[in-house]
Amino acid sequence: MTPDSLDGNAYPVPAATPAGPLLAIESSCDETACAILAPDGTVLAERLVSQEDHVAFGGVVPEIAARAHLALLPDLARKTLESSGLARSDLAAVAASTGPGLIGGLIVGASFGKGLAIALGKPFIAVNHIEAHALSARLPGVFDGHLTFPYLLLLVSGGHCQCLAVEGIGHYRRLGGTIDDAAGEAFDKVAKMLGLGWPGGPALERLAREGNPAAFALPRPLKGRAGCDFSFSGLKTAIARQLEPYGSAPLPRQVAADLAASFQQAVADVIEDRIIHALAMMERPTALVAAGGVAANATLRSRLTALAGSHGLPFVAPPLRLCTDNAVMVGWAALEICREAGRRSLPLPDNRAMRPRPRWPLAEMAERFGAV
Repeated sequence: MTPDSLDGNAYPVPAATPAGPLLAIESSCDETACAILAPDGTVLAERLVSQEDHVAFGGVVPEIAARAHLALLPDLARKTLESSGLARSDLAAVAASTGPGLIGGLIVGASFGKGLAIALGKPFIAVNHIEAHALSARLPGVFDGHLTFPYLLLLVSGGHCQCLAVEGIGHYRRLGGTIDDAAGEAFDKVAKMLGLGWPGGPALERLAREGNPAAFALPRPLKGRAGCDFSFSGLKTAIARQLEPYGSAPLPRQVAADLAASFQQAVADVIEDRIIHALAMMERPTALVAAGGVAANATLRSRLTALAGSHGLPFVAPPLRLCTDNAVMVGWAALEICREAGRRSLPLPDNRAMRPRPRWPLAEMAERFGAV
């Protein structure tokens, strides 16, 4: 189920949860976002700014992204507080993406969050950006009932493409991942080849609606192979070869639409095959979950919904606005971390001393609770 709202709450409030609203910050790439969540996960306010300065470069420029976060974040946080009707003194904790991601943006967001937490005398919770995606399907209102562990997560975005067995808070088992490009990166690069600009994924999906997905015989990399690794670089090369006869001449729109539709179909075929293998690698998963920007693709959602149904599983994905990077998922992950700390009779986390990390493996998440 993927509703447009996040009303309702299926989770109890543990003793270790902050005794008031939590401000969450996301700045790991080119989205600057803030959100305020109540202890039960209710979203009290959320704001997001998609940086537009990268369009002229056809991709995210890290230095520009960091400077934009620095310029945008203070006012964005203030406006988020205002729209929630709260004052800074009402906040019980602050959370921010602290890795993985572009180090400049992480430093800006985490430093702002730490500074605010120190000024308020409240705890700061460092959130792993990938873990936030992994847990976003458990947000109140996303699924009818309590989404329980273990579930299979397909994380598909511009920077990530992997299958994870989500076995509990802090417990994530990587089943497979891309050996070259992420799916979102392939979408963006193919869109650029077709003259669609950046970000290319949504534009390519719109163009594909006009095309014939069977018009071009494109490869299905790794389809049928053992395991659930992914490869998309060969698909990009195949598209480039189809474009060679046109040289520098304008590409006819129907040809572009057919290429877009054929490419999208090939990606969906590959992902479906890889998910079938991933499901066989898990023992009794409770659901098939998709997260990340590419999870907003309607064709992929339709295929995954049918695949999950054929295995007797629900397909769960966040609302479209929460598939891409956002602060709501960061806040929810922080609350999940607090919930797990409470379950283990541990104090509320406070990570003011932690430095932002461009790489932060999920395998280290269990260490927060004293596990090795």
